[in-house]
Amino acid sequence: MNYQAAIFDMDGLLLDTERVCKGIFEEACTSLSIPFLEDVYLDIIGRNSQGIEKVIRAGYGSDLNYPVLHEAWRIRYNAVVKHQAIPVKDGVVELLTWLKNNNIPTAVATSTQQDVAKIKLSLAGLDHYFDNLTTGCEVKNGKPDPEIYLLAADRLNIQPEQCLAFEDSNNGVRAAVSANMQTFQIPDLVQPTAEILTLGHTVTHSLSNVLATLKKNSQAA
Repeated sequence: MNYQAAIFDMDGLLLDTERVCKGIFEEACTSLSIPFLEDVYLDIIGRNSQGIEKVIRAGYGSDLNYPVLHEAWRIRYNAVVKHQAIPVKDGVVELLTWLKNNNIPTAVATSTQQDVAKIKLSLAGLDHYFDNLTTGCEVKNGKPDPEIYLLAADRLNIQPEQCLAFEDSNNGVRAAVSANMQTFQIPDLVQPTAEILTLGHTVTHSLSNVLATLKKNSQAA
């Protein structure tokens, strides 16, 4: 394994946000007497705002008043994530500390809007670990397109194939693999499909496992 930088997704990977967000979306649906379609919701994970809207509109059909649902969801979501620290997932701090101590540049590539992403990372105490932040509002094509990962690598001035990428979602994995990055998947709400497993990336259950692997490879080198 030869790498010069590490790029991380945020929600569901660094932060235990996905369950929070899912519950808030369900609350918004209930408040508007709209059914909560879990399969539709799970398909939006990892996508930017345009991708989310497209999937929800397709899943719920033409009768859905998407702007009303989105506003109900957004108000509830921001009331939580802009004021409360989301729990950090297992192994995150240890891995980021090890990378920093070994002078490996790090970045975040998240589909979340920039202002919200900055607040989440700050409240969680993770913002100081990263050299840059690339967000969904900065790219034309969201995950599973590789654009956000390519932009993050460019900002680090590192070739994509020399970057490690860390993702939880299948959409994010498609993006990272398409960017030719050495990709680790730590599944959260959604398990990798049979199709995703053919991509040849590494699947493991925590970032603590990733750290153990990187330490072992470092010692072997």
